[in-house]
Amino acid sequence: MVIDDSPCPRGRVRQVFGDVRTVLTDLWQRHWPDCPPVGYKLRDPYRNVWVRFHSLPESKRYAEDESEYVVVLERHNTVLDELFTGGDVYVITPVWTAEADVPPLQPDAAYWQSLLVQDDPDPEFRTYCHLFAVRQPWRHGCLDALLRDIADDKVGGVLVTDLQMRRIYHPYDGGADVFLTTPEERDLTRERHAQWLSSSPSGL
Repeated sequence: MVIDDSPCPRGRVRQVFGDVRTVLTDLWQRHWPDCPPVGYKLRDPYRNVWVRFHSLPESKRYAEDESEYVVVLERHNTVLDELFTGGDVYVITPVWTAEADVPPLQPDAAYWQSLLVQDDPDPEFRTYCHLFAVRQPWRHGCLDALLRDIADDKVGGVLVTDLQMRRIYHPYDGGADVFLTTPEERDLTRERHAQWLSSSPSGL
């Protein structure tokens, strides 16, 4: 195992090379080279393939009862089914710390890489994002527990991708940012679920 601590223009500060880690890094650099694998940073460089869906009617942010959680999960699973049915996915989950050291491994997850997402001359104010990845078959509802935690703002920064990392689903508390392969695919997906779009011209 080799650790690379050399500076990187997009914020990578540590890369642990191994079979799976190298594959993930190569795929990411092939398809999303202008951004680190941080969900909220993807929208600006890849706006031409991005669409945001809200998870509740009238862009309501948080579910208040079980009937609304049903709506939240059904909207997530509908789009996830369209993107990933019949294949495996990578579920990439970040762990944020104030230290560069990699935290203990997450259950059933492989460590991918660490990013410096908030730099500061004072080490006490630096923030690191440590990414862990799990590969699993996509099944409708298989991420419901995680999606519900995201809807409640208990978990953030999760990315779900196909094994080639050509499509990305980034759920957040309030909806999901979806990144497709082409502007045409983005437009078709947006039209299919037009009732879930924001009324804002920005799409947010």
